[in-house]
Amino acid sequence: MTPKRIGFLVFDDVVALDFVGPIEAFNLAVISGDHGNRWPCYQVITIGITGKTIFSESRLRFQPDKSISNAPPLDTLVVPGGSGLRRSDVEKALVPWLKARAHKTRRMASVCTGIYGLASAGLLNGCRATTHWGFAKDVARRFPKIRLNDDAIFIKDGRFYTSAGVTAGIDLSLALIEEDYGPKVALAVARDLVVYLKRSGGQGQYSEPLRFQTQSTDRFSEITTWIAGHLHEDLSVDLLAERASCSRRHFSRLFKEVFGSTPADFVERLRLTEARHELAIPRASLKGVAASVGFKSVDAFSRAFERRFGIRPTDYRHRFHSSARQNRKRSAPQLIAVA
Repeated sequence: MTPKRIGFLVFDDVVALDFVGPIEAFNLAVISGDHGNRWPCYQVITIGITGKTIFSESRLRFQPDKSISNAPPLDTLVVPGGSGLRRSDVEKALVPWLKARAHKTRRMASVCTGIYGLASAGLLNGCRATTHWGFAKDVARRFPKIRLNDDAIFIKDGRFYTSAGVTAGIDLSLALIEEDYGPKVALAVARDLVVYLKRSGGQGQYSEPLRFQTQSTDRFSEITTWIAGHLHEDLSVDLLAERASCSRRHFSRLFKEVFGSTPADFVERLRLTEARHELAIPRASLKGVAASVGFKSVDAFSRAFERRFGIRPTDYRHRFHSSARQNRKRSAPQLIAVA
């Protein structure tokens, strides 16, 4: 299998996490064979304006693999954000190159304020797009031809993909991996990174564990994230209370006061949310999904799923895949990680 080549533009005063996070995601994407063989899905390179060492906004030092003068053909080009991209000299150097590359690159994407690069090149005119909420007004003012949505995690419009602030670049990367190699590969990467395969809501909303963390006391500051990473294990109230170093009764009372939910209901909610993601994998068995999120039987899993979502998991899977098949047939631009 020939890996797809992904190029990341880098420049002085780039935001390091805008490209380091997505690079890690692409590097984790592999196809596994029947005999333990593993093939990388992507070859990732960094591309500087010149071949010189660059420094990120946080003063991390990076040596680009290539420069814009000798960069090889790319399957996908990603433009990260950073204050350096908004400098006139950087814009002047990159705009002609981006325009030229647009005609021979299958996909082009921006992370956070990387939208300034694509927008300055005129590539997003008439397209739906998003960026970090803090820069949305400026982008809308400077580039009025862009149909901006400032509450999306990321948006696909034809060959162009734009994403919101910083960590949304990982959400975008997972979506691109899923688009190329299917949900099974993308889910494996998400598990390795300990992130959601698909975050619900827009950038104005918190993910579930983060929302609960912001409400938590010092004693509970890490437990919600720990729960999310151990859904397949025993998560009884007794075990959680021991982890929080307090009695079962005291733990249950404090948990309800802080989160407005019993520990059992909170755990079940996270388990079933994860189960919905896993049901998106075509060949995943119900028994396997149930076990992976901590249910001892398919029957218990099905009853809990139907009680919370009003639909049995088999019917949910059928509707999901029917909807996915219909969406693939549509050519209209799609908002992809906001539902």
